[in-house]
Amino acid sequence: MATYREFHQRSIDDREGFWRDEAAAIDWQAPFDQVLDYSRPPFARWFVGGTTNLCHNAVDRHLPTRAGQKALIYISTETGQARTYTFGELHAEVNRCTAVLRSLCLGRGDRMLIYMPMVPEAVFAMLACVRLGAIHSVVFGGFASHSLASRIDDAKPKLLFTADAGMRGGKALHYKGLVDEAIRLSAHPPEHVVLFNRGIDKNPAMTAGRDLDYAALRAQHMDAQVPVTWLESSEPSYILYTSGTTGKPKGVQRDTGGYAVALAASMQHIYCGKPGETMFTTSDIGWVVGHSYIVYGPLIHGMATVLYEGLPIRPDPGIWWQIVAEHKVSVMFSSPTAVRVLKKQDPRYLGQHDVSSLRHLFLAGEPLDEPTARWISEGLGVPVLDHYWQTETGWALLSSLPGVEATPVKYGSPSFPAYGYDVKLLHEASGAEVGANEKGVVTVVPPLPPGCMSTVWGQDDRFVQTYFSSFKDKLVYTTFDWGIRDDDGYYFILGRTDDVINVAGHRLGTREIEEAVSAHPNIAEVAVVGVHDAIKGQVPMAFAVLKDASMLATPAGRRAMEQEVFAVVDKALGPVGRPARVHFIASLPKTRSGKVLRRSIQAIAEGRDPGDLTTLDDPGGIDQVRGAVTGVQE
Repeated sequence: MATYREFHQRSIDDREGFWRDEAAAIDWQAPFDQVLDYSRPPFARWFVGGTTNLCHNAVDRHLPTRAGQKALIYISTETGQARTYTFGELHAEVNRCTAVLRSLCLGRGDRMLIYMPMVPEAVFAMLACVRLGAIHSVVFGGFASHSLASRIDDAKPKLLFTADAGMRGGKALHYKGLVDEAIRLSAHPPEHVVLFNRGIDKNPAMTAGRDLDYAALRAQHMDAQVPVTWLESSEPSYILYTSGTTGKPKGVQRDTGGYAVALAASMQHIYCGKPGETMFTTSDIGWVVGHSYIVYGPLIHGMATVLYEGLPIRPDPGIWWQIVAEHKVSVMFSSPTAVRVLKKQDPRYLGQHDVSSLRHLFLAGEPLDEPTARWISEGLGVPVLDHYWQTETGWALLSSLPGVEATPVKYGSPSFPAYGYDVKLLHEASGAEVGANEKGVVTVVPPLPPGCMSTVWGQDDRFVQTYFSSFKDKLVYTTFDWGIRDDDGYYFILGRTDDVINVAGHRLGTREIEEAVSAHPNIAEVAVVGVHDAIKGQVPMAFAVLKDASMLATPAGRRAMEQEVFAVVDKALGPVGRPARVHFIASLPKTRSGKVLRRSIQAIAEGRDPGDLTTLDDPGGIDQVRGAVTGVQE
């Protein structure tokens, strides 16, 4: 196709023909009978009847032509370790891991929860799981026991795969104790815990009969060859939990065939990678970006992928560019937050290494501001492409398509709808389409394209109610983000319409944080809002009313109380959910009907006009918020 517009239009007008062509990019054990079954809106089934396997497409199919090529490049600046696996070596390790899991009776449709740091064994476990036809659920290694327990109870895993510890900034985070506490809290504990011992925790507690050492199990299966389990395209591949407004995380369920096709297509049309090259994605396997573009996407496409454990500024702020130079990285994917962190460092680090192999730097996770985009693009001398997507979509919803047409970049814009997405900007109240330069809710007319979530795990009703019920008499998928489209058709994302915030690309439900803060025995009421932050995009800020406010009489008492609340949140959610500040006030601003005015609180915290306050019950609450954020109370 000659242009982006023609390419995109065909994906909407001729969905079946378009995706039939794209499906040729992966291996099918049995061909599909039907490209799309949309007989039960909004549920879509792609490549119906076809059988395939993610592990086969990521590993096995490359063995005849590239067994000796690099596949997985592991670099840890936390431990100083580095290991490289060819496709042949990756195949051997995945087979060993698969044999271990099979020996523990993990099979088709069973779930395994993975709570791991960024180490190769985590990738082996993911690939081994899908090789067996089992369903993995990776939980970010920074989550606390309470969060882990809620995911255990929802997924009901047969096995839990973990490590003794993770490392960040030179500090160890001991996983095993967190896992043990999560299992104690869980109503549906796993049968076994498989522990990969890195030697960071010298003596992790092991529960006899339940806990098993991975190294010892692996040694029993060194020559294992386990055939792949072929799955019908719509069978689940994984569950990935994402925050919601209810406080209960949603299990985003992904299929198998549609996901493989979507990733294969994206590697060609969006990322422009070539088999044999190297991709470096600076995310974590606990997030959707890590699933799609550290593990599955590059490997399906026959590329090597970099698995990096460490910070972007250790041992120095040039470490990422050193990796690009040493491994001839051609495609890199990171986040605006990470670039803003690097922007605060000495600019000389940008020019210390030869990054001429790099063709594009892709950024996603939260809106990208123009100064940051210009700084990194000019510093590296490569195009920086912003794009927009969600855990639910699994790959980009808005993006330029340099593999189709090199459209001009507009800084601050993720460009256009990606192929397969029929995007509409709708008026919040009427549901009518808005015009150019008018704010609207970003929506997608279903069916959602391949690779997107197929449902909420175990909760079809919640899938429909959460994502397809925002507009009366109009069945559309709602992203819960505001956007505008300019006169040239470029989209700009303006922020959330609900109470979910983006912190450094990680979605956090303010309700979850409020529940965690409320667990402190001295908290009577709390409101958490997302506040703009120059580095992270947004940070949570809490405004709390105490039952006993006597300790607030002194600045030291206020600080001590804040630290206590931090500790409670850390225990419930982990540091990732900790508010940037906890402000203590005498009362929350509410309407006469008792609704907390969170939008007004957020506006004041960001130094903006709080808007219409005519429904306010008592102006004292707003005054309290103003005093807190301006430091009058402190």
